[in-house]
Order: sequence, then structure tokens, then C-alpha cells
Amino acid sequence: MAEPATLEIVSRNRCFDGWVTRYRHHARALDCDMIFGTYLPPQAEHGPVPVLYWLSGLTCTDENFMQKAGAQRLAAELGMAIVCPDTSPRGTDLPGEHDDYDFGSGAGFYVNATQDPWRRHYRMYDYVVDELPALVEANLPVTTDRSISGHSMGGHGALVCALRNPGAYRAVSAFAPVCNPSEVPWGEKAFSRYLGEDRTLWHDYDACRLIPHAEERLPLLVDQGESDQFLDEQLRPDALERACHEADHPLTLRRWPDYDHSYYFIATLIGDHLHHHARALGLT
Repeated sequence: MAEPATLEIVSRNRCFDGWVTRYRHHARALDCDMIFGTYLPPQAEHGPVPVLYWLSGLTCTDENFMQKAGAQRLAAELGMAIVCPDTSPRGTDLPGEHDDYDFGSGAGFYVNATQDPWRRHYRMYDYVVDELPALVEANLPVTTDRSISGHSMGGHGALVCALRNPGAYRAVSAFAPVCNPSEVPWGEKAFSRYLGEDRTLWHDYDACRLIPHAEERLPLLVDQGESDQFLDEQLRPDALERACHEADHPLTLRRWPDYDHSYYFIATLIGDHLHHHARALGLT
């Protein structure tokens, strides 16, 4: 039997009577050390609380959401924990890993790579879906009630994790997700290198391909800024809307004039998303 993973505290800060904490541990799925961030609301000092998992986008780390989204105030009021993993393995220094912003470091795309040299470390799907929740639930005062959200590449990850794992999450939402990655440049670049050239294998990580076969009709909440610089070429919310319509899958897709791809957009609407998750988690 493998020894249980140990958590090392990297930093800890008081915030709205709760705690923002960063932890380091050895991730078996990724075969490297990883850092993830958490927010535990004040209610966690009296008993376990449910968790929102947040998946960040390209170039981000575990810190972006915690520092920029402004979610802690409402999470403290609701009694919701937040867990933010990193966006790729770290410290592996594979050939070409740091050359591009949209592949390798900070760009794990929440897949399990099957191609060399990536398959040894780039297994972010297993890390997010299995290893990290098990670690969090074994070491922190949280329940097994989970929900998931994310932004851009992380929005893609949140949709895929929820669609592929019926019953694992109470709610799912996304900001400006990469909706149809197997048909856009970001996804084609990442998937061809992580998963190989057989495009049928990419479908396991494409929300638009998963929706027709989803075993659970978990309602999707998606917000998209209409001034997003990546909207037309990379994100394609229309494809998600079409797939949900054809499969009769519940989707709330809200389009917002003048908003772009930045964390200003996320900070503006994060309250709506936290309330969406809180209702599903039984907090309101």
C-alpha cells in the first residue's frame, strides 16, 4: 500500500475570517511536486464544508484566481471552500516544455497525455478528478460534496470533468470556456502533441463531443464576454449552444457586451457563479 501523501504549507493568510493556504505535495498522477491553493471559510473551523474546484486557464498557476477573482468574501458568507490546482505539472523540464504559452508549462489542458515525452507527467485529468479531491478530503475539513468551475482552458476542463463523471459534482459552470477544443487552434496544437494525431481520441476531452452521450444532464452555466479577443477563433460558444440544443442538455449561456477575457470579467460575475454552486451544494 502506498504511503499517504503529506501536505507542506507554503503560505497561509487570514482572509474574511477564513484562511487562504497554499500546499505543496508530491502528485503521483503527475510524478512531480505540485502546489495547490485553498480557501477555507470560517465555518470550516466548526465542521466540514463543501468544495468548489476552480480550474484556471493558460499561463496561470494556483494563485491567479485567489488573488484576482475576489471570491473569498462571498465564499465566507456561504460557507464554501475553494480549491485551485495548478494548470500543468511543474519542474519536469521536458524538451520544448517552456517554449510556448499555449502548450507545456501552464497549459496542461486537463487531459491524460498518451504521447512521449508528455505521458509520464501530463496527466492533469487524473490529478484533478481523482488524486486532488482524495487528498483534500483526507486532509482538510471538507465534505465529499463537490462542484467545479473554471476559465478558458479551465472552463473546458470543468465542463469535461463534469460531463465524464456523472455524480461526481453537484454543479458545473465556466467563464469563456474553450468549448470545442478539437476544432480550434489551441486545442489542435495541444491535443495533437499530448494525445496523438487520431482525432477520434480527442473527443474524450471535447465538451461538444461529450454532450450527446452524457449520462447526467447537469445544467451548464456559461458566461461569455462579447469583446473577448479569443471568442471567434478559440472559444466557439455557439458550438456548445448547438450541441446542447440538439441533445436537449440544459444550458444557460449568457453573453455580455463589452467584457473581455480578463479577470475583470470573472470578478464581475463570480458572485453569480458562487450562488449557482451554493444552491446545488445545499448552502442556500
